[in-house]
Amino acid sequence: MNSAGVDIHDERILIVDFGGQTTQLIARRVREAGVYSEVHPWDITNERVREFAPRGVILSGGPESVLNEGAPTVPTAVFELGVPVLGICYGQQAMVHALGGQVVAASGEAEFGYAAMRVVGSTALFDGLVQEGAALDVWMSHADRVTELPESFVKVGVSDNAPFAAIADEARHRYGIQFHPEVTHTVQGAEMLTRFVRTICGCAGLWTPANIIEDAVERVREQVGEDKVLLALSGGVDSSVVAALLHRAIGDKLTCVFVDNGLLRLGEGDQVMQTFADNMGVHVIRVDAEARFLSALAGVDDPEAKRKVIGGLFIEVFEEEAERLTEVTWLAQGTIYPDVIESAASSSGSAHLIKSHHNVGGLPSEMRLKLVEPLRELFKDEVRQIGKDLGLPVSMVMRHPFPGPGLGVRILGEVSKSAADTLRQADAIYIEALRRHDLYDKVSQAFCVFLPIKSVGVTGDGRRYAHVIALRAVETIDFMTARAAQLPYEFLDEVSRAICNSVPDVSRVVYDVSSKPPGTIEWE
Repeated sequence: MNSAGVDIHDERILIVDFGGQTTQLIARRVREAGVYSEVHPWDITNERVREFAPRGVILSGGPESVLNEGAPTVPTAVFELGVPVLGICYGQQAMVHALGGQVVAASGEAEFGYAAMRVVGSTALFDGLVQEGAALDVWMSHADRVTELPESFVKVGVSDNAPFAAIADEARHRYGIQFHPEVTHTVQGAEMLTRFVRTICGCAGLWTPANIIEDAVERVREQVGEDKVLLALSGGVDSSVVAALLHRAIGDKLTCVFVDNGLLRLGEGDQVMQTFADNMGVHVIRVDAEARFLSALAGVDDPEAKRKVIGGLFIEVFEEEAERLTEVTWLAQGTIYPDVIESAASSSGSAHLIKSHHNVGGLPSEMRLKLVEPLRELFKDEVRQIGKDLGLPVSMVMRHPFPGPGLGVRILGEVSKSAADTLRQADAIYIEALRRHDLYDKVSQAFCVFLPIKSVGVTGDGRRYAHVIALRAVETIDFMTARAAQLPYEFLDEVSRAICNSVPDVSRVVYDVSSKPPGTIEWE
């Protein structure tokens, strides 16, 4: 509860996850509407559903068929609460199936991708957004379809292959839509979700950046009291926002340890120190561990082996510093909500996960310190927003993702200081050019990769046998799938010439046009 006596968690929406790839996107759309939401797997207990006491429930999509034996089902407590329910795709079918309607398997009439849905009835979900009789561009992803409605439901939308593309039971405030409103391809989809949580569920919209910051600050103060807190500051978005938030909450009771492993971007270590130590007055201990990391990585060329070396040594160095700080009793971490969701989904086995992380592993559980995770409830876009509101540089909080092992997984093969220095210089040229041409914020992630091969080049009248740098830039919404950004040829030509002319050990630059799948965003 904040200083105004408002509990921003009082208005909450439960999202029941049936393993859909866009479930987190549903939760983000609800948060964008100013309402707190949590994702829980479909096998959540009825007791937990009742304890959660949501203002409304959203049933997500999923890859299964409700007709299969052992298929995921809706917890019965969802329908006993008397709160509004919205079923999306599989969620619609699961609700219909549970309430006595009929779902049939596809017989060559599946819909994947764009579809036109025609509104054929009045419903609180659409009224004022889409006129009755109008067509709406929506995004479908279904094989099975509803063919018979449960009692009290009426049809309010149809498409070519979904006779009940949208259904409603206005008396009980239950709604089902076969399409996905959470994706940008569905016109006015976000507005529909806002209509559901704000108008139908009656939420006022307390989940705002200012309220989030005030709530987090008060929670940290209550949790740690007068104790001292230690944070591993990497310079990445999450740890930087944690540092700024903790500094506001507890001031000089925060100590940060910044392990400079020699695998950071050009000038990044100095930037971290300037932002936090010099400008904000945060107590930061900088550990120069470049030689230790490079020595440990000598002769190691397997990607997973490199990750283990870097992650293990980071823990070792951090623990050495932590042991010296005997007065510290709390360890802060930058855990964010997607980490929590995916950990829960993985342990329950309810989701088909395709996202893989490149982050350094967590610190060992046997450490003497207690854990504080002030970002645990937040999505990445929320973390970025409160980072800006806390006064961090926009260039820091809006920067593209950077892997935990740093340049160690962007140098293919064995890691060396010369390779890291070469990659740092090339990457800085590329990123600066993206910013100068107003392209940086138009792509989701961009970086250079150092290839362990050499190519013949010509410099003036001489011949040069030097390394190859690959440029990578992708566009994505959720980082589960991505496509190569179609950067202008003139831009790529400019960057190629700048790198080859300015970085001595590079003779050739190539551009990666692979999508994910079949490729991945990072090369290792």
